[in-house]
Amino acid sequence: MATVAASSASEPEVEPQARPEAEGEEDETKAAGVGRKALSRAVAAEAAKTKGPEWDLHPQEGVSESDGDEEDAMASSAESSPGEDEWEYDEEEEKNQLEIERLEEQLSINAYDYNCHVELIRLLRLEGELNKVRMARQKMSETFPLTEELWLEWLHDEISMAVDGLDREHVYELFERAVKDYICPNIWLEYGQYSVGGIGQKGGLEKVRSVFERALSSVGLHVTKGLAIWEAYREFESAIVEAARPVAAFLSPTDREQTFDSQLEKVHSLFRRQLAIPLFDMEATFAEYGEWSEDPIPEPVLQSYQKALGQLEKYKPYEEALLQAEAPRLAEYQAYIDFEMKIGDPARIQLIFERALVENCLVPDLWIRYSQYLDRQLKVKDLVLSVHSRAVRNCPWTVGLWSRYLLAMERHGVDHQTISATFENALSAGFIQATDYVEIWQVYLDYLRRRVDFRQDSSKELEELRSMFTRALEYLQQEVEERFSESGDPSCVIMQSWARIEARLCNNMQKARELWDSIMTRGNAKFANMWLEYYSLERAHGDTQHCRKALHRAVQCTTDYPEHVCEVLLTMERTEGTLEDWDVAIQKTETRLARVNEQRMKAAEKEAALVQQEEGRAEQRKKVRAERKALKKKKKARVADKRKAEEEEDREWGEEEEEQPSKRRKLENSLASGAASAVEEKTELSGGCLTIDVGPPSKQKEKAASLKRDMPKVAHDSSKDNVTVFVSNLPYSIEEPEVKLRPLFEACGEVVQIRPIFSNRGDFRGYCYVEFKEEKSARQALELDRKNVEGRPMFVSPCVDKSKNPDFKVFRYSTTLEKHKLFISGLPFSCTRDELEDICKAHGTVKDLRLVTNRAGKPKGLAYVEYENEAQASQAVMKMDGMTVKENVIKVAISNPPQRKAPEKPEVRTAPGAPMVPRQMYGARGKGRTQLALLPRALQRQSAAPQAENGPAPGPAGSTSVATEAPKMSNADFAKLLLRK
Repeated sequence: MATVAASSASEPEVEPQARPEAEGEEDETKAAGVGRKALSRAVAAEAAKTKGPEWDLHPQEGVSESDGDEEDAMASSAESSPGEDEWEYDEEEEKNQLEIERLEEQLSINAYDYNCHVELIRLLRLEGELNKVRMARQKMSETFPLTEELWLEWLHDEISMAVDGLDREHVYELFERAVKDYICPNIWLEYGQYSVGGIGQKGGLEKVRSVFERALSSVGLHVTKGLAIWEAYREFESAIVEAARPVAAFLSPTDREQTFDSQLEKVHSLFRRQLAIPLFDMEATFAEYGEWSEDPIPEPVLQSYQKALGQLEKYKPYEEALLQAEAPRLAEYQAYIDFEMKIGDPARIQLIFERALVENCLVPDLWIRYSQYLDRQLKVKDLVLSVHSRAVRNCPWTVGLWSRYLLAMERHGVDHQTISATFENALSAGFIQATDYVEIWQVYLDYLRRRVDFRQDSSKELEELRSMFTRALEYLQQEVEERFSESGDPSCVIMQSWARIEARLCNNMQKARELWDSIMTRGNAKFANMWLEYYSLERAHGDTQHCRKALHRAVQCTTDYPEHVCEVLLTMERTEGTLEDWDVAIQKTETRLARVNEQRMKAAEKEAALVQQEEGRAEQRKKVRAERKALKKKKKARVADKRKAEEEEDREWGEEEEEQPSKRRKLENSLASGAASAVEEKTELSGGCLTIDVGPPSKQKEKAASLKRDMPKVAHDSSKDNVTVFVSNLPYSIEEPEVKLRPLFEACGEVVQIRPIFSNRGDFRGYCYVEFKEEKSARQALELDRKNVEGRPMFVSPCVDKSKNPDFKVFRYSTTLEKHKLFISGLPFSCTRDELEDICKAHGTVKDLRLVTNRAGKPKGLAYVEYENEAQASQAVMKMDGMTVKENVIKVAISNPPQRKAPEKPEVRTAPGAPMVPRQMYGARGKGRTQLALLPRALQRQSAAPQAENGPAPGPAGSTSVATEAPKMSNADFAKLLLRK
């Protein structure tokens, strides 16, 4: 690979031309055209790698690559005439240009759109726009660290266009930037091999060795990928040995020792260093060293090798876990980090953190743990600040990373101008919560306070501190409150900090009092703790007069704990006040407490009245329910009697039932029951105007009833739950559920039986059981959940006995905080999935989108959108919240569903003497309609025995007969009890 890199850099593809000192527009146009050709050839070369050997990239024989634009145009016109291909190419190019303009405009609005950067670079590279590609990559690298793939693509493009020493230096600079973003062995290997191509230049040999030594320091300990760096470095030094071997025989002993022997010792040293490090396939390296070395391997080298082999056995389980897991493998890396932290080798700890961050660069907690380790253990300035800088570039929305970065910069003595610029970048990072802005302002203001020498009455630093306090208050009031509808600082923490600094450090109580007055006018005057904080400040740095004044105001304004404020005032007057002050304090506190008690009494009376009204309503509802229940019982008794009479009549008439009209059918409400013959006679006399059909039931119900009668009753077999699924929410109008559902489920596997459930009248109840022959078929059938069947979403869930598994949940979506998922509300019901996806994918890669519907399949105006990472989700919240979609203003927030209330366990009601059997808990879709207690209430009350929660167990019945149960107290009784106090 080194040879390929060197040849690609040394063979100029474009002949450099001598330029006059004042270049004209024509020369600039030619230079741009040359660069565009080179970049196009690079893109074409990569396309050839993907398309195969049949993709011909070589120019035709007799045509030079350095020909002018005229010859290219003539050749292209001679080879093909304008046709469909040319028109298609022009349309594609025009489409790409429009997309490029759109992406550039979007980035001018939001520079933190990662996917937009990547797509813009791809299109510009495809169009061969050299300067624009460089600018786009430069802007993206300033905002985000680039991945290994993006850096290698950039480096390969620049290497293919490098024609002289200046271009080579530019490529070296890019390599230096690339190795600072992430620790990537492939980039270091490419860097070392590319530097080999410049060995012929001045200082080229030292450059190569310097690059390889830095690569070994960075990734040489990498258990799986470090081997490639060691072998590349060793092959380079071995090549120098082999090149010098023919000449070594003709050199004097002194010259031979200085040149050949010293070079030979470098190869020996690399072998010894490599064998002392635990790396995969180190046995092969040991065998290679034995073949290469003319002398026996020294004993210390053997001992180091055996020790490294022992260490490798400890690392293998963690490396194998990483190889078997799928990216991003955060849990595996966390376990590996814990293991390295126990061993305590700083170099290896740093390496495993860097390896984890390559795949988990958007995990703020991992960056915080890494930076915390560096701040407390290594404390190396360049390393610490580099990690902090990369952390905030990867996760700019995390205020904790910015706070730690500012503190680290102050800790390591970074100049004030750099720290201020970093703070300004933090303000423009786009935090998710209003309180994040308060936190970053506090950190920066604390830093400015530590810069001030308060022994001087006035200084530049003090003026800057005061101006920043003023700016912070304005920023929170204007920028933050406008965006979040709240300032994020309701307790005025920043203003309190400013007041304390003015009072304690600047001895400026006048300014402190003004600030506290402003704090109180912002809705904090009703809180006792705010007044007591002000009183403490006046007590320490003010005078007694202002302390008394503050407490008098607190007595009048406090609403949460006025007794506490009154007590502090009386204590102060008792300690240092005059008799007049005491009298005034007593009068004010008594008046205030009397008014507070009066207000509390009125509130308690109002509450008691509301409680009484609610109890009256509850009693009324109870009576209505009792009346309805009694009415239902009468209706049931009537129906039972009627059914009994009909059955007796059926038994009487027996065989004549087919000839007689059916008498079991209900007549219209206007006809009296049992008078069918009289109605028929009356109808005939009136001229036949009214005919009543009392024949057999409707065909549909008759068919369903016969279907139910024909179907054998099969008891549910719990042993087959693993091959059975429960299907619900089906339309009641399905005439033959088994015929309708069988084709759907047979696609998942062989169906043994479909058991639809019918009511007593033969109506389909909307659910059934589907039994498969194999368990994998049942698991595959679960994927049919929410499939539309005749306009309704069909629910498919595992068949689980709730009496044995009361905690089983069918709900398959997460109910916890998911920072990469959005919750959207307020959507119009006409909004489709495709329309919403088009809106959302403009802000990132949409992995999943779900429109929430009800049981009937109708939309509820809600949706969940899952993005690829937290950064895209946070950007989408900023851009989409408050957006208008089809005249509806939608609300967008990070998905954080409220905690579901656990269903209350129903009371255990048993008959006297019966065993205590708990009732079944409600299912995942709530309790059923019928909640009838079949036990009389009188018996239920008698069975309820008092239980001591923490005391001894109740004694026999005879011993407790004398004790009387304490009467229950209502809320009104509690309110009256409080008023008596």
